[in-house]
Amino acid sequence: MPWIIDYQLVLEQMHAQGMRCLYYNSGAFGFQEGREVGVLGFVGPADETIRPEVREHIREVAPPFEQTLAALARRIWREHIGGRAWVMPKSHWAHELEHGSREWMAEALEQIGLDAGLLAGRNNGAAIEFASEEGERFELFIRKLLQLLVGSDFMIAFPGHPVVCTVHHHKQLWWMSNDPQLMDQIDPD
Repeated sequence: MPWIIDYQLVLEQMHAQGMRCLYYNSGAFGFQEGREVGVLGFVGPADETIRPEVREHIREVAPPFEQTLAALARRIWREHIGGRAWVMPKSHWAHELEHGSREWMAEALEQIGLDAGLLAGRNNGAAIEFASEEGERFELFIRKLLQLLVGSDFMIAFPGHPVVCTVHHHKQLWWMSNDPQLMDQIDPD
């Protein structure tokens, strides 16, 4: 069963991995300045908002986009990263449950076995932790995010591994790592 990792522990773990919080109290993390970071985006529908200088780093996926991307996230986690996966809002839970994703987020959390009340009111990016044997629940939650996010984004982090993935509301997954070998494994081309 997925469970909640308190934000202070998330912050400590991410800092220990050489990452910094991009927005106060959020689940948005990036690598420290001065590190070379690889970027790879898996993109569903065509998106003209992607900057031209990043286009060489995108890979288009086949429809159904949400299902394909969620299965891809699970496969990358299972085959190339391992360990635990953390999913957290790049804003905070109070925003998502009260405003950003109010219509559907509580139900999505309950579908993976979490009581939304445990996250309601948290003005931080506490993480939902999935163990390796919870791949189906992880995939279900990522698919729901890809299907239903409108203006918010989420982040997937992997404790102990130098990689993060943004689940973008345009039906995209953006992987970032300062480990070139890992990026080569993630990239199917």
